[in-house]
Amino acid sequence: MDYLFLMSGFLLSLLLGMMIVPKILLISYKKRLFDMPDSRKVHQIPVPRLGGISFFPVILIVLCFILGMRLYCGYPIENLPANEFLFFAVGGMMLFLIGVADDLVGIGYRYKFLVQILAALLIVWPGEWFNTLGGLFGIDELPKTLGVSFTLFVVVYITNAINLIDGIDGLASGLSCISLIVLGVVCMVEGDELYALLAFCTFGVIVPFWFYNVFGNAKRAHKLFMGDTGSLILGYIISLLVIHLSRADNPEVAGNSNMIFAFSTLIVPLFDVVRVVMHRLREKKNPFLPDKNHFHHKLLRTGLRPRAVMVSILFIALFFIVLNWLLTNHMGMTGLLITDIVLWSLLQLGINHVIKKNKETKKTIEV
Repeated sequence: MDYLFLMSGFLLSLLLGMMIVPKILLISYKKRLFDMPDSRKVHQIPVPRLGGISFFPVILIVLCFILGMRLYCGYPIENLPANEFLFFAVGGMMLFLIGVADDLVGIGYRYKFLVQILAALLIVWPGEWFNTLGGLFGIDELPKTLGVSFTLFVVVYITNAINLIDGIDGLASGLSCISLIVLGVVCMVEGDELYALLAFCTFGVIVPFWFYNVFGNAKRAHKLFMGDTGSLILGYIISLLVIHLSRADNPEVAGNSNMIFAFSTLIVPLFDVVRVVMHRLREKKNPFLPDKNHFHHKLLRTGLRPRAVMVSILFIALFFIVLNWLLTNHMGMTGLLITDIVLWSLLQLGINHVIKKNKETKKTIEV
């Protein structure tokens, strides 16, 4: 019955997404609510950016409906974390509203950071905070003050990482789908039914948007972006799942395979944020202002087309997930992190070499 309810949640989210996304497209084109192209963006034609408006309402509707049906059918979730769900709903609604405002009229990054911190506090308040680092750098159990502070940082970090990686069609939503599937399966195996339902409901509503985003034709008014509304919600939900899976019943025991799986699903966006911020600081630029130095921008400069870049990054994300899964029983958290950083750095050096070679070839042709 648990699997039946999970599948029902996914299918209902999928169905509602298929119904709502075309309506958002219609309204966006009628009201001319577009994301206009500029020098930093890949698209050349104005495209609506309100696709993310469908995410959070559908997720809440399906979650509440499935939970109600379980109670009605006599299959309540044991030890239902009602407080955590209610606080999550409040935090998600705050991000939803600030995202809509940003997509429609624009909001300064300081206000968005403030709302993200407040939303993160609503995850921490009912008890979802890191109580261990799983042996990373020799640290196991975390005191509450440090654990809460670290949790706030992680929520803001992940939320912005998903937002910043949303630069080409299908990338942020594709990476989120991979993360949600892995996190949902781990939650299902661990018996965390509500969190598994949250993961699969979110995955369900992303799927129809992803097809419009990747395969939609802007010239025929069939293309749609998720905007900040979508990316902020996805980052918030994924951060909640990561934090929940990273908590340990016995924080004094080293090693936490669930934590490894959780963070492995986000290696690409998390590492890319660090690389971009370090580059901006090195260039003496504001680290919060946008540029064209993200991972997908670099791959575009190698000569790959946008869809090839998207597919390549998704396969890179899958590579890190599988690699960490295979090495979990052979290496500690610190060793895995160092391995991931080394491989990521080598990948960046290889891409830089290809970009440099392309520039030299262009100069030779021009001469």
